[in-house]
Amino acid sequence: MEEHQIRTLLDLHDQIIDQEDGYWLKIEAWEVAPSKDIPHGIRYTLTLHAPNGKRILGFDNAHAVKIKGKKYSGQRLPFDHKHRHVADKGVPYEFKDAFQLLSDFFTEVDSVLKEVRSK
Repeated sequence: MEEHQIRTLLDLHDQIIDQEDGYWLKIEAWEVAPSKDIPHGIRYTLTLHAPNGKRILGFDNAHAVKIKGKKYSGQRLPFDHKHRHVADKGVPYEFKDAFQLLSDFFTEVDSVLKEVRSK
């Protein structure tokens, strides 16, 4: 991953960005030692919150996610994942690079906000 991409993501650490109508997002990102679970060396949590503070969308790599319908023994569970709603325990997300992560997150933020505002 290119250094300027890493720097851009890391520079956004602790940013809270207003999305109007009480919705807001938070970006957290910091460097960690690369490992088999986090080979890119970046721990991140990007979240969109409703006016009541509940997370309604999130991309993170804080924990492994179980893949439905699969047996888990001996299998590497993905750490990069996204939560598509409040109760979602996470679905795998394919991390390519920091810019793609930000692009994917903001695209989904726009989609979720469009959906909740149309109700």
